[in-house]
Amino acid sequence: MLVKAKPGFFQRFYVVEIFKGMMITMRNMLFVKNVTYQFPEERRNYSDRFRGLHYIKSVNGVENCTACMLCPTICPAECIHIEAGERPDKEKYPVKFEIDILRCCYCGFCEEACPKDAIKLSTIYEMARMNRADGILDKDALLVQRGNK
Repeated sequence: MLVKAKPGFFQRFYVVEIFKGMMITMRNMLFVKNVTYQFPEERRNYSDRFRGLHYIKSVNGVENCTACMLCPTICPAECIHIEAGERPDKEKYPVKFEIDILRCCYCGFCEEACPKDAIKLSTIYEMARMNRADGILDKDALLVQRGNK
């Protein structure tokens, strides 16, 4: 027959386990480097592959986009809306180009699908808006914002 020993004072109140936990906590507080960034003053360095805010590349003030409709077709979030027009020299261009950054999942498919390399994703990650209407970027806003890439 197996006889169970009565737990002692230290086992009953988990004194050893509490002491071990306090030692781990103190070791991490005193001897491990702090990883907190003081955000506005200190910026985190992201990878070059980071995909942030969209922008449209322009050549001599004219957008590089030909309104081929590949980016809204491939977009899984359906957040890109383009209305095409025609210039006098019979070249297509986007009359209306809108991206809803609140719906976007920043997958980069639009950037990969574009044959003219017109739409790009920058490394800008500060995209807070005061209301939902500011989350829809039109062509003018996309042309003004320059990426860091």
